[in-house]
Amino acid sequence: MTSPVKSKRKRRTRCARLLEALSDQDRVLLLTHNNPDPDAIATGWAIATIIEEKLKLPVRFVAGGAIVRAENKRMVELLKPPLKLVDRVMVVEAEALIYVDCEPTAVNHLLSDGHHQPFGVIDHHRHIGRRYRVKHRDIRPNVAASATIATHYLKEEDVKTPPALATALLYAIHTDALGWPAFTRTDHRAVSWLSQRADLKLLLDIQTAPLDLAYYADLMLALENTFLYGNTAICFLPRANNAEIVGEVADLLIRCVGMDRVLCAAAIDRAVLLSVRATNKGGDASRIVKDLLAGLGHGGGHVHRAGGKIQSSGKNDRIGEDLQNELRSRWLSICRTNQQRGTRLVARREILNNL
Repeated sequence: MTSPVKSKRKRRTRCARLLEALSDQDRVLLLTHNNPDPDAIATGWAIATIIEEKLKLPVRFVAGGAIVRAENKRMVELLKPPLKLVDRVMVVEAEALIYVDCEPTAVNHLLSDGHHQPFGVIDHHRHIGRRYRVKHRDIRPNVAASATIATHYLKEEDVKTPPALATALLYAIHTDALGWPAFTRTDHRAVSWLSQRADLKLLLDIQTAPLDLAYYADLMLALENTFLYGNTAICFLPRANNAEIVGEVADLLIRCVGMDRVLCAAAIDRAVLLSVRATNKGGDASRIVKDLLAGLGHGGGHVHRAGGKIQSSGKNDRIGEDLQNELRSRWLSICRTNQQRGTRLVARREILNNL
């Protein structure tokens, strides 16, 4: 007599577990980091779409700061995601607070005071800070973007995904994948699925957004103030019209031939913002930025891309000389660079000589 075949129990997906956890909630608040990037915007949009369709719950999706990068502004203008930018946010009674593309312990969002109990977290950054309890936790540092996670949620629940949302998710994965060591199989499946649903014409329009004159002025000053120390570079921007230029300059400099590590910083809104980039040879950017800011500020990120912030009470729009010297000294020590005097990446006279 043969033994009966055991029935296979269908494994619940992570999205199904989220929806089950939310089933007794009255409303949902989705919060992402300040100055939201495409990944934060697209991920929150997708999660809001799923919750509204499957549970019929009212959802608020908010962030602080502003959207200033040309491509990101173009994305919001064309795709119209349901994101509200606010100066402050109140968590109302019976409202489930879910962090998307950031964590409760991070300092770059509107509720960084830590006084609110989080319901859930959906993120692809490495955990930083203290431990916390949530009813739903989906943190996957191995994938290129939080949008990858959100895309699989849409697939798992067979939620109708309009072209605008698919385009936002696809663009988010592309932008966050810059400098990423390799796409996982999960990323590949998400991109393949989205490519069949996205509006590629809109995607191209976003990627080629027009740039204003101030952008080129900031870029010129940044290049003139970049110094090379062997295979590493430091740029203290003398002026920055917005926070995005810090990361953009870092992304550009790490592409320089022979460059393994880049530090870019600028004083913005009574704080010093930093971006760190590293190649495969350059080490772990997230660990580098933590060592760099120990006792000065906070930071984190990914293996090849990371950022941080030093809060300052000063009103100057430039980084103080003492802080510059401290950051430079720490950076060169971390990078094990003996060279104390850097050489300019480009000098004005060299530009004139090449005309």
